[in-house]
This record gives sequence, structure tokens and C-alpha cells, in this order.
Amino acid sequence: MQKLSVGIDIGGSHITCQLFDIEANHLLESSKVRVEVDGNGSKDSIIGSWVNAIRQTASKVNIKELKGIGFAMPGPFDYLNGVAWFDKNVDKFHHLTGVDVKTELFQKLDLPASFPIRFLNDAASFAVGAANVEPASKFKRIIALTLGTGFGTTFIKNGLPVAGEEGIPEDGFLYHIPFQKSIADEYFSTRWFLNEYKNQTKKEISGVKKLAELAAKDETAIEIFTLFGKNLGSFLIPWIQKFKAECIVLGGNISNSFPLFKSALLSEFTTLDFQPEIVISELDENAALIGSARLCDDAFYQRLVETKIIK
Repeated sequence: MQKLSVGIDIGGSHITCQLFDIEANHLLESSKVRVEVDGNGSKDSIIGSWVNAIRQTASKVNIKELKGIGFAMPGPFDYLNGVAWFDKNVDKFHHLTGVDVKTELFQKLDLPASFPIRFLNDAASFAVGAANVEPASKFKRIIALTLGTGFGTTFIKNGLPVAGEEGIPEDGFLYHIPFQKSIADEYFSTRWFLNEYKNQTKKEISGVKKLAELAAKDETAIEIFTLFGKNLGSFLIPWIQKFKAECIVLGGNISNSFPLFKSALLSEFTTLDFQPEIVISELDENAALIGSARLCDDAFYQRLVETKIIK
């Protein structure tokens, strides 16, 4: 009998769910479900949408016989106890603040108290999933970056996220680390591109994808991507050295434009004694689905708790 779990990726405007075969280590393609969610909706509206998606994904199996449900969840969130603590700095899920999400799910899905419902930071879930698949899986020390609306970072050693050791911050993240005039999140996210383009041209632009399209004929767009690569490289160098990272995995929407900032990034890395391999994750949200589904492997989850990655 297959050991199946549900992997879930939570976004501000959607939820994606898919069954995962824990022993065979792969997602079941026919089970993938994506449901739109109003991130500014009521508690019942948001959790109701999540429950609906889970039921659709598990429609062909007995949900109570699954090995569990794992969530790749943005923060702030109490990942160990399943309580949401989204604050004013997060532009979504305000009506979930203080809500015991785990208990709500137990009740609405009519699950026994012993059924595993587990949570992990979305960036860490992406990193776990990406590090679990070739070519990144051949490396022991990986820094996984999620470049999108925010700057997600996870350090992976021997397939597990690590934090609070080898010079890594206690929370394992770098988004809040000072850089230039602010913090890293302000320089390695979509809003930096939008702000930089507006500062240089006095014009608005819809997103990084549009800016990448302009780069074919717009020198300003090229310069912005070059500056991004230069900044990212200089920021990462001390962390690569501390952690002795063998591989950098890039994911998120901005990573789709990697050819436009590749040269500038690699130019910064020439000062390193060793060159980490750059891997662009082709899994997209599947990486987060794999990472969250693996939370239902009891031995794997226990290691995350013991090392305080989940707390």
C-alpha cells in the first residue's frame, strides 16, 4: 500500500495541493489542485477555501488513511503549534492573526487528534524540495534562495535546513540582514526592481517579467538587472564562505530572468576561493509541495523539531 501524504503550498491568492508518495519520493500528477483564495477575506472564507482544495486532492482516497498533511506556510507563523501570527507588515491573512489553524482544520476535515497536520516556512519547504531533486541533491551544502515578492533563504546541510550554527542566523533567514541603506529584503525582491526602474526612468512598470522583456532593447533595464546581480553576489559572498556552500539554488519568479543577471553575479564570485554551482530550480511550486509533503515522514519531521528548524 502506498504511503501518501498531501503537500500544500499556501500563497496570498491561492492554495495548491498534491498527493505525494513518501516511499517512491514523487508527486502524483493527477491529484494536483489549485484553488483561488481571497487573502484579505474572513477567517472562514480563507480556511474554507483551503479545506475545499484538500478535499478535492484527497477525493480518491480515504483522507483519514493518509500519512498526514503538510503545509508550506508563509510567516509569521507558529509552525510547531499551527497558530497564525500574520502582522501589519504582511499584506495578507490579517483575519487569521491569532487563529489556531491546525485546530480549525481538524474540525472542518473531521480528522482524529492523532492525524499529522504539520507546517514549515514556505521558503524552507521550497529548499527542502529543491535539495531533494537532481542536480542539487548531489551537494551536501546548499543555500536556497526564493526570489520573488520577498527574499527567502534557507541553508541546507545533508538534506536538512539548518539555523543557528556555523554563523547562520538563529532563524536561518537572511531577509532581515542589513544591506547597504536598508535590509536584504528591500534589494532582492520584486519591489526593488519596480522602485529602481521608477527612480531611473520616472515611469511605472508592472513587474520583473515585463522588465526582462524590455531588456532586449532597453539599456536601463539591462543596467538594473546587472546591478541586481552585482548586489546579490556581494551580499552572498560572506554567507557562502561561512557555510562553505557548494551550491546555490535559485527559485521564485525573478530566477526566470537569471540570464540577465548571471554575468554580474558570477563576476562577484570570482573573489571566492571556490565557485559554488548555480542551479535554477525547474520545479516551481512543486519544490514547496515536495518539501511540505515530506513533513509527514515522522523521522524527517522529528529531525526538524530536534534541530529547532520547526519551533
